[in-house]
Amino acid sequence: MKVFKPVKEQLEIIKRGCVEIISEEELAKKLERSCSAGKPLVIKAGFDPSAPDIHLGHTVLLRKMRQFLQLGHEIKFLIGDFTGMIGDPTGKSEIRKQLTREQVKANAQTYQVQVGKVMKADITPVFNSTWFERMNQYQFLELTAHLTVAQIMAREDFKQRYTQGKDISVLEFIYPLLQGYDSVELKADVELGGTDQKFNLLVGRQLQKDYQQEQQCVIMTPLLEGLDGVQKMSKSLNNYIGINEPAETMYAKVLSISDELMYRYYELLTDVPLSEIAVYRKEIASGTRHPKKCKEELARIITEYYHGPEAAQQAGAVFAGRFSGGTNWDDLNNFEPRVIAKTEWGQGNLWICKLLTLSKACQSNADARRLIQQKAVVLDGEPVNDVNLELPPPQPHYLVKVGKKQFIRIITDDK
Repeated sequence: MKVFKPVKEQLEIIKRGCVEIISEEELAKKLERSCSAGKPLVIKAGFDPSAPDIHLGHTVLLRKMRQFLQLGHEIKFLIGDFTGMIGDPTGKSEIRKQLTREQVKANAQTYQVQVGKVMKADITPVFNSTWFERMNQYQFLELTAHLTVAQIMAREDFKQRYTQGKDISVLEFIYPLLQGYDSVELKADVELGGTDQKFNLLVGRQLQKDYQQEQQCVIMTPLLEGLDGVQKMSKSLNNYIGINEPAETMYAKVLSISDELMYRYYELLTDVPLSEIAVYRKEIASGTRHPKKCKEELARIITEYYHGPEAAQQAGAVFAGRFSGGTNWDDLNNFEPRVIAKTEWGQGNLWICKLLTLSKACQSNADARRLIQQKAVVLDGEPVNDVNLELPPPQPHYLVKVGKKQFIRIITDDK
């Protein structure tokens, strides 16, 4: 008989980074039964191989799947090779271009390799063409009777397209039924999905009830923001970090995210305890820890996960050298001290452009803004990407590189 961690401990691990669980009470009961019987739960996570590459946004769900695997449960990594030829209409404003069987097959092969890289285990996929291709026309028509047009039109994306007079294919209407029926075939206890998949996930619950099965629990993970910190990570928006990108590229991209987004990446993309992340946030807010150090550690952790410790260390060294201008940032003698009076700094944070003008590094706020936009300003070894950045008083200094020749150490007159 298989031995599992206590239910409370399992729930604590599972709930990390989740947006919604339907329902937590049901999940606790399933886990209790699993522990008592020594039988793992069946965990379903489906992926349509509509594109060949996986980025860090996809890994939020994959990491949740990995947690269930580490807890001893049975993973059903479902590749929607059949549904992938239709394309999930969720969040789409127009009819999706259908993929050929050959395209889906090629993408599915790359998915399997990449998923293994995220899961750190050999995962045997399940293909939904296995049951859909043997389904006859009468069975298929019977399946369509389990969902009404009113239910489908209640979906916000379909509703918007309909009111805007945009086409919706009947095939798109059928997609949620197909995804839901996967849960019936797999007899899933839990299905994982992003928040944008809620409608499809709930269809799975409904179909299991209709087919006299116990309803699956639904666990929804957030959609990870991309490098811009606003829109969800997407290759089409060019705000992504691919898991197969070179180590140096991955490291540099992680360092380019905002300080606020850094905490979210820590929570969703690493195993660093939440209590430790809370300490980082508190210390950075108080000025006792510089955000650059935390971001460097985040970049190291993520890069090491996909490329190994040696590659991560090398990527960090390359990045540091690229922005050092040949100067050793650990040697304060390389930086000319510039003093900003406490009265000029004020009681709160100081705008980065104002800091550069007060320290005589730039002639004006407009000049500072231009240099920041040209990626010519480096703060404590990290390029400044936000022209609206505000900084607390230095603890004890800021090291700033402006252009190719100015290396300055900014302090206040009480230092």
